[in-house]
Amino acid sequence: MNLPPTPPREAPPPLAASAWVLRFAPLIRPGAEVLDLACGSGRHVRALAAAGHRVLGVDRDALALHSLRGLPGVRTLQADLENAPWPLQQRFGAVVVTNYLWRELLPHIVRSVDEGGVLIYETFALGQQTVGRPAREEFLLRPGELLEAVRGELRVVAFEDGFQAMPGPVFVQRICAVRESAPVSMATDPPKYNL
Repeated sequence: MNLPPTPPREAPPPLAASAWVLRFAPLIRPGAEVLDLACGSGRHVRALAAAGHRVLGVDRDALALHSLRGLPGVRTLQADLENAPWPLQQRFGAVVVTNYLWRELLPHIVRSVDEGGVLIYETFALGQQTVGRPAREEFLLRPGELLEAVRGELRVVAFEDGFQAMPGPVFVQRICAVRESAPVSMATDPPKYNL
């Protein structure tokens, strides 16, 4: 019996942008280059590009990235973030990560935020296994884990860690943090004043 050919898989339509990302996107310098890590079908890539930012969307799914081709201000990079070396050597005016956790990448993510740049991160936390997926602990943030990841590097602007009932029950951890610009260094001789 001959079965009809399987139609090619299509990328699912993008979800609406995260309210957390939209809330803190105004902190991103106008025209800054933004990294959307594990961008999937590009819900944040699209929103940030529409706001006038240059956006690099990185994901391992070539089909999802294909749906972003040709969008003004958008570049894509297909990369397996979990089984290959960190693929980026530059810093960004903002780094956005949602619904993704690979702990080994946390130091790279934090270091990728440029001076004056913003980290906006939101993903599932412990407790999620009681209400849905993901349920495996390696994909769930421990209490305060994002705070620890940015400690000594970035200044926390906002942080949430806990249960959210609406729009659906979820345990989530979110952070918005900035890399403050380096202070202006003083001359080797202190200034002299005439009193």
